[in-house]
Amino acid sequence: MTVITTERLTISLMTLNDADLLFELDQNPVVMKYINGGKKTTQQEIDEVFIPRLASYLNPVKDWGLWKVFLNDKQFAGWILIRPMGFFTESPEFNNIEIGWRFKQETWGKGVATESATAVIKHIVSHQQNVKKFSAIADKHNSASINIMVKLGMTYQKTIVHPDVDGEVDVVLYSMDSTQ
Repeated sequence: MTVITTERLTISLMTLNDADLLFELDQNPVVMKYINGGKKTTQQEIDEVFIPRLASYLNPVKDWGLWKVFLNDKQFAGWILIRPMGFFTESPEFNNIEIGWRFKQETWGKGVATESATAVIKHIVSHQQNVKKFSAIADKHNSASINIMVKLGMTYQKTIVHPDVDGEVDVVLYSMDSTQ
């Protein structure tokens, strides 16, 4: 199993046995504010929706999945999502990798999301030659996530309808060339 380390973090792919970490993270309404309006995820939703979705795109050879991030004190901090952009649509973009993140509130403002996303991007660029671009989406009001996108070197592309949720939910799309 691939393990990425930084000065403060240890990062590795989640397995289908890490449902407890997903559940733990999603219990803070503030963390969930821009995901679903602040609703805590139930264990049933983790088991019946999130774990099967993760199973559909988890591919260690291609580095796709949720990368769990631990602080060096061994505390679970959150995750970095890696999968083809539009994976759950009829036309996924296999050379455009979607990167996303969700972190515990106590890590916010400390550079943990940016540090871990940067480390995962560097790993993918050095191991996956077919990746041409990285993209991320966020609620247009989620200034913290947008700031991370900018720190990663991404630029605003356009506002789109979220490709992965029911209903008309607008999100901003940011992207960067993988050679940046």
